[in-house]
Amino acid sequence: MKINGRTLYVESIGNGRPLIMLHGNGEDHTIFDKAAEILEKDYTCIMLDTRGHGQSEACDDLHYDDMAEDVIALMETLDLRDVCLYGFSDGGIVGLLAAMRSDRITDLIISGANMTPEGTKGWLRAFLRTMYFFRKDPKFRLMLEEPHITKEDLSLIKARTLVLAGEKDLILESHTLQIASGIEGAVCRILKGEGHGSYIVHSPKIGELIRNWLQHGAIKVPE
Repeated sequence: MKINGRTLYVESIGNGRPLIMLHGNGEDHTIFDKAAEILEKDYTCIMLDTRGHGQSEACDDLHYDDMAEDVIALMETLDLRDVCLYGFSDGGIVGLLAAMRSDRITDLIISGANMTPEGTKGWLRAFLRTMYFFRKDPKFRLMLEEPHITKEDLSLIKARTLVLAGEKDLILESHTLQIASGIEGAVCRILKGEGHGSYIVHSPKIGELIRNWLQHGAIKVPE
């Protein structure tokens, strides 16, 4: 689809309430294959390859604000309302930014998102600096220089919000808690034994977590 001046790949399966699913840095929509099998029975799963990723148009310069505007433009183009948005890692950052700016998102679920680059663990930032030095990949630069989300920004979010992270996440727990505390009424859960993407990438667990939250307001962690 031509969205916000870019050609972006969008895959949609299932029927029901729209559920936009956003992957993390360096990934594509296929990480949600197992989750979509669970969710497609009750939701229209709209899985986007964000700009510069997957089958979407290549991009030499990446910014989370632009990605958020892509999501908003997608909702407007398809006239989606009462949207649930799930975002993992970079997708969670994009989800936060989009929910600040659009009332089309009424349920927001994010996993492993940070407010600033300093919200990631120090060894990860050192690794990214090394990788960017050798490869000059804009995906690495994006994580090193952005985002810059404030508590005031978070207060703009009116969607019912669930904030998730793994006990062994790449994101500092303090940042996860700050995000949840900055959004009125947000619920936060640190998932015992889980890493950054262990319960998400090619895993049915996140599908069950999303379904239980949306349908029952419950956080039941699958075994």
